[in-house]
Amino acid sequence: MTKPFLAALAGQRQKRPPVWLMRQAGRYLPEYREMRAKAPSFLDFCYTPEFAVEATLQPIRRFGFDAAILFSDILVMPDALGQSVSFETGEGPRLTPIETAQDFARLSEAPDWAKLAPVFAAVAGVRARLPAETALIGFCGAPWTVASYMIAGRGTPDQAPARLFAYRHPDLFSRLIDRLADASADYLARQIEAGAEAVQIFDSWSGVLPSAEFERWCVAPLRRLVARLRAQQPDVPIIAFPRGAATHLGRFAEVEGLAAIGLDTAADPHVAAAMLPARLALQGNLDPLALIAGGAALDAGVEAALEAFAGPRAHIFNLGHGILPETPIAHVEQMLARIRA
Repeated sequence: MTKPFLAALAGQRQKRPPVWLMRQAGRYLPEYREMRAKAPSFLDFCYTPEFAVEATLQPIRRFGFDAAILFSDILVMPDALGQSVSFETGEGPRLTPIETAQDFARLSEAPDWAKLAPVFAAVAGVRARLPAETALIGFCGAPWTVASYMIAGRGTPDQAPARLFAYRHPDLFSRLIDRLADASADYLARQIEAGAEAVQIFDSWSGVLPSAEFERWCVAPLRRLVARLRAQQPDVPIIAFPRGAATHLGRFAEVEGLAAIGLDTAADPHVAAAMLPARLALQGNLDPLALIAGGAALDAGVEAALEAFAGPRAHIFNLGHGILPETPIAHVEQMLARIRA
């Protein structure tokens, strides 16, 4: 059986677009919230295969999405490199900031693969339990996005701490970016070995960078990451999701080895289609707030997205960013009914 999601990533336009949602496993589902309460911390939850497998499968059972994405977090990478990482309820991640060369020197040269072993066990566990028609996506954070958290010690509105660090200490920042690119490629390769059938690279903060810095800290590291991953796993499709980078999408045409580009909410599919080679599938890009709104606004948003991607290029239906915790389950059902009609 050819899985519709994987066929789309191979460039084959489907009769109806395959659909999955970023953050489709998580806080908007009551069964997830009930299970999450059993783990002492969010990282404990991510590192417990039983929990990660169940969280990944919950939205597949409920909605029958065409792809499951592993339940984990992009910040397991700095954790595996030896940086202190925790998640504060209601406040997000907290890391010991990297502010000096000495702080960088305390990081490991390569990830502690034993620490990440539960992630690979979860991948294998999910793959064994998925329906035959459902694909499994592994993922990582892009080097720039992960580095921005490592420098600041938390998320910030415009990632100014990382941007300043890159201006003041470009050589040191480049070493951090290179380490993350190589470690992330190896991390994805191991997810693929465990059973992931496609991978997505999340660059959630790429949109805060000016043009020259975007090339240096987003595009070049992505090229390095993809080349290293391709050398190990030449056949598994790779999706890049550069949030906020609509004006820079043409630069991804130069990154060999990508199968698809995920478009954020603000990206115009027509512009993206004109800018990117036909071999790249496009993924996106319903506004998550339209999904919360429901009703006529949601119907209009779904129809607009379907029409915008109506050309010959392969399309994967998704949101323009992650599903929000307050999203009503009935609205997800409404969206899917509209797509599947």
